[in-house]
Amino acid sequence: MKSRIVYEAEKIRDFRELLGRTASKYPDQIAYKYKIRVGKEEPEYVNKTYSEFKKDVEGLATSLLTMGLEGKKVALIGNNRYEWCTTYLAVTTAGMIVVPLDKALPDNEIESLIIRSGADAIVCEEKYLRAILKTKKEGKSNLNYIICMEKTNEQEVLSYKAMLEQGKKLRTNGNQKYEEIQINPEEMSIILYTSGTTSISKGVMLSQKNICSNIQAIASYVHMSTDDTLLSFLPIHHTFECTITFLYGIYFGVTVAFCDGLKYIQKNMNEYHITVFVSVPLVLENIHKKVWKSIEEKGKKPLMKTMVGITKGLSKVKVDLRRKAFKPILDQFGGKLRVVFVGAAPLDKKIIQGFNDFGVQLVQGYGLTETSPVVSCETDKEKRPGSIGLPLYNLEVKIDNPDEDGIGEILVKGPSVMLGYYQNEEANKKAFKDGWFCTGDYGYLDKKGFLYISGRKNDVIVLKNGKNIYPQELEILLNQVPEIEESMVYARDKSSMDTTLCAKIVYDKENIQNLYGEKTQEEIKEIIWKKVKEVNQTLPDVKHIKEIVVTQEPLAKTTTQKVKRYEEMKKG
Repeated sequence: MKSRIVYEAEKIRDFRELLGRTASKYPDQIAYKYKIRVGKEEPEYVNKTYSEFKKDVEGLATSLLTMGLEGKKVALIGNNRYEWCTTYLAVTTAGMIVVPLDKALPDNEIESLIIRSGADAIVCEEKYLRAILKTKKEGKSNLNYIICMEKTNEQEVLSYKAMLEQGKKLRTNGNQKYEEIQINPEEMSIILYTSGTTSISKGVMLSQKNICSNIQAIASYVHMSTDDTLLSFLPIHHTFECTITFLYGIYFGVTVAFCDGLKYIQKNMNEYHITVFVSVPLVLENIHKKVWKSIEEKGKKPLMKTMVGITKGLSKVKVDLRRKAFKPILDQFGGKLRVVFVGAAPLDKKIIQGFNDFGVQLVQGYGLTETSPVVSCETDKEKRPGSIGLPLYNLEVKIDNPDEDGIGEILVKGPSVMLGYYQNEEANKKAFKDGWFCTGDYGYLDKKGFLYISGRKNDVIVLKNGKNIYPQELEILLNQVPEIEESMVYARDKSSMDTTLCAKIVYDKENIQNLYGEKTQEEIKEIIWKKVKEVNQTLPDVKHIKEIVVTQEPLAKTTTQKVKRYEEMKKG
């Protein structure tokens, strides 16, 4: 198959070269925009240029090196913020190993991962200090230094701000410790713990070569520029947000603005005039539902559908009026949004088409923590809604043991595949097959080379006739129903008879009230059951959902909004 390279991308060896290249090319370009709040006063807006960012990274790195942390592990936990980004690169560009931790972890898991990773230091927000100080006091870990991003009165805790200023002063006075460090891009530089949706989290060992090769390949498919502004809202410890928004953003010299929280996404998109949005399906599904709900409430649904048809027809003769025709909708999100990167789970084709109809390009991709993360994505020139794009040009992808429909496990080989799981040889043996990484995802490749995902290997429901049912496919259909907020399809074995497909459904209370008025729980279940039967009519008999559980309680999820199926199944 011929190369799918769309753009010639500059090679980058390691993170120091990544930052140095961009700071040299765009020293005065705004790298980060964020707010500082003091008490009840109005927030102060701060802009940091790439030149300032590089100096802060070098200053903090110098301070860490003077503490004897070269070659040591430094854990990092906190919200998406400037100090997090500075710390990540200070650690990795100074020959240390960074251990990003999930900000949503409970205290006992924070303690467990500090111990398991062997971290010698941790940089954190103040709200984590109690758990971290307890861990240090108990003496079960290697923890020697605790560095807080905010002011604190704790005697045993170092100040991030003081360390940053100290490091800058040392460099001004001629300290060259940072420059003396030699980076080996093939060595472990990051330990990233998986979200653990079905089992105990595993520490994924990544090198700077892993991630830099991934960035370079993505840059050959999809282009950004210094005119772009990204909104960082997905958990930054997670490889999808960390690579695509943070590190890939640096590669192109874009501006990153930090989100104030999930409920402020739309406000922040307006505030910062966001052009590129990195998201997950659940968020996009909710945005799409709200847009069309607003259109219906105004009685403009027929007009809007007519306009969509007209603009589609015009686009076929190279006349694109979408952004003008749907300007009122785009203005709800700042008016500048041009592209959305979406990953982490399959997205319904109707949602993809819905955004495209309004003039916003959706770039669907697929990846895993273990692959740094991107395996495949659509390009600026080649798209196929419903697929997860084309495998990156520097990766090999194959389908293992395909069935009659060509569906089998997706295997990957190439420079962005992890070094292995940290101190877990048993998991490493299961993860690789003849040199290929086993993703645990089922999918297939079409004749044009586009990759499609069917579902997780562990989630597949095997009927007694040997047929495979992929829950995610059914969930996508259920989640289209306006009365349904989210769903999880699972199996219940009837022993002597065939497996029964069931669905746990979280209903949209507000929408049901608007459509039907006040209803009892039993009446709501009847409404939902009727809608499920309508979905069943579009499916073969073997895929029919036979039982439902209806609830208002949101499904348990990871910080990237993946349903924790194992946890939900335990609830019964």
